[in-house]
Amino acid sequence: MDGLAPPRPLPRPSRFRTVFISDIHLGTRGCKADYLLDFLRNTDCETLYLVGDIFDGWRLKRTWYWPQAHNDVVQKLLRKVRKGMRLVYVPGNHDEVLRGYLGMHFGGVEVTKEAIHETADGKRLLVIHGDEFDGVVKYARWLALLGDWAYVTMLQVNTWFNFLRRKLGFGYWSLSAYLKHRVKNAVQFISNFEEAVVAEARRQGVDGVVCGHIHSAEMRMIDGVLYMNDGDWVESCTALVEHMDGRLEILPWAEIRHLPMLSPVTAAA
Repeated sequence: MDGLAPPRPLPRPSRFRTVFISDIHLGTRGCKADYLLDFLRNTDCETLYLVGDIFDGWRLKRTWYWPQAHNDVVQKLLRKVRKGMRLVYVPGNHDEVLRGYLGMHFGGVEVTKEAIHETADGKRLLVIHGDEFDGVVKYARWLALLGDWAYVTMLQVNTWFNFLRRKLGFGYWSLSAYLKHRVKNAVQFISNFEEAVVAEARRQGVDGVVCGHIHSAEMRMIDGVLYMNDGDWVESCTALVEHMDGRLEILPWAEIRHLPMLSPVTAAA
């Protein structure tokens, strides 16, 4: 984060019982690896769940991109494991190659299709990436790949648009978030996704569900089930955390640390 204003001091405890993060997309130019490193350096936890799409195998197959910051994220996670942190990896659709290794351990990292996490106050949470409840990914992979290309293009446009906004003294504005909440089909897709994930949690008899996939951080009750999406590290830079007493909270890290979003150097280098 050279050349940027110093991060704002942390206003809250940095030690958590559990942390859930997903959709980092290491191997892409939009990945906020520096921001994630800042998060990992300033927080500790007993258990960390990687809830899918940690690296982007789709993109890496087309173009190899792996700067030092992305390697630093991997090394930082492994150092935390060596110091005693439990690390559970639930692969998503972009890192689906790891689904061939379910049930195995690599350097202390547990790879599993899904997990049941019990909070300090006794809530049972289903932890899944969520792509299996996305009909486009499941039944029309070509359309998912097209959508991925469109999303990357939109991020590039958004990057330069926000660069100009900052020059003019305006704050960050997300084009993709705006479209997700304004375009009827996108809103309906998110609603259908949330309902399908909650239905699976209810089928498994748990109190709540933690997922990723749609890059939209959220925590709310849906039909008696606690739905939680931990967001992403491409735009929102959010994590879901469990405090020592079992309280759950979404941390908007860039906002907490007063970090500028989507700088042209980071996203388009």
